[in-house]
Amino acid sequence: MENILECRHITKLYGKFRALDDVTFSVPKGGVLGLLGPNGSGKTTFIKLAMGMLRSDAGAIRIAGELPSPATKAMTAYLPDANYLDEHLRVESQIKYYADFFKDFNHEKCDILLERLGISRKQRIKTLSKGNKEKLGLILTMSRDAKLYILDEPIAGVDPAARDFILDTIIKNRAPGSTILLCTHLIADIQSVLTHFVFLDRGKVVMQSSVEETTKREGKTLDELFREVFKW
Repeated sequence: MENILECRHITKLYGKFRALDDVTFSVPKGGVLGLLGPNGSGKTTFIKLAMGMLRSDAGAIRIAGELPSPATKAMTAYLPDANYLDEHLRVESQIKYYADFFKDFNHEKCDILLERLGISRKQRIKTLSKGNKEKLGLILTMSRDAKLYILDEPIAGVDPAARDFILDTIIKNRAPGSTILLCTHLIADIQSVLTHFVFLDRGKVVMQSSVEETTKREGKTLDELFREVFKW
């Protein structure tokens, strides 16, 4: 299977601390890969490198064969783990501002998602609940017809009862043929949608494979395997 993202021998240092240590893995085109690990394992650092927000000390990441650049950002829809919305705007103004940046923004898809997730264009962002702000961020990201979606903890701040609904929204609204990289520590909630996984611990890849192959071979769910690998 062809890969949309290739990561080869990535090392990222903060002083003497190795946030990532010789990390190598790939993301198959069309799949849903979980970048999984406890808090502080290096997941967000990796994503920032892939988005060109940081530079590695060694190794390289390529998206569709290219190093992180404006060209790769144009084909990658990124949802950060922190709120980036402008609290002073109405929803409709935030949508226009976001759409002006990305040529692949799909307004029709955006309208469908706003209705599906129960958010009005006329609402002021500062009046939205924390959960609805996160939903709006997700709507903006998934409204792009991107080749790669990188989602950093997309369900961490969502009520547990709404997580399946949010995941269903993500999977059903990605562009045809696109790939998703989900970064989270909530394994039980997302294992049903993953095709591949990478376990990251203290900056190192400790396991990576196809979900189907691994669960059949080990006779365990991904969540059970995760708990076994990362037990205290």
